[in-house]
Amino acid sequence: MLDAFYVLLCYLVGSLPSGLVLTTLYSEVDPREQGSGNIGATNVLRTTSKALGATTLLADVAKGALPVLGAMVLWDAPAAWCLAGVAAVAGHCWPVYLAFRGGKGVATSAGVMLALAPLPVLVAATLWVVVFLAVRKASLASLIAAVVLPFLAFWQGPLMAGTAVVLAGIIGVRHRDNVQRLRAGTEESF
Repeated sequence: MLDAFYVLLCYLVGSLPSGLVLTTLYSEVDPREQGSGNIGATNVLRTTSKALGATTLLADVAKGALPVLGAMVLWDAPAAWCLAGVAAVAGHCWPVYLAFRGGKGVATSAGVMLALAPLPVLVAATLWVVVFLAVRKASLASLIAAVVLPFLAFWQGPLMAGTAVVLAGIIGVRHRDNVQRLRAGTEESF
């Protein structure tokens, strides 16, 4: 079964601040001081360029997928795979390197679930695109996709659905300010 060292390693991998590293290397923008103040792909896109936003997105997805894939190689235990993924998302959202102020967990959660349940993630990602194009609000698209994903993942079993529920809960907590702005009609659009 998954050991504590691997869980810590997954957390530390998730904690790597992709958006901040990329913007430090390739722009003069600190995403923590611009836009929403978030280090994730959406704010990097808003405050720098499409290329840096897309690269941040891919790096954040990889931070979720790689720990899960590593656990799949090391252990024949789906619960271990899920725990590795949750640890990576926790690291992204509450990174030790940035005084526990990280991203919102959407891309990293997508990476986790992409490794665990690829087809449901592709359906949820398609839903994200449809909602985003309809309303031009990344937060609303992310929240809807996160809520729908556990239902889509259930066909792969209750463990995968349960993991998706935990990740949706983390995403919901990290988006609480966005939810307030959505309710007030003040959430920023793309």
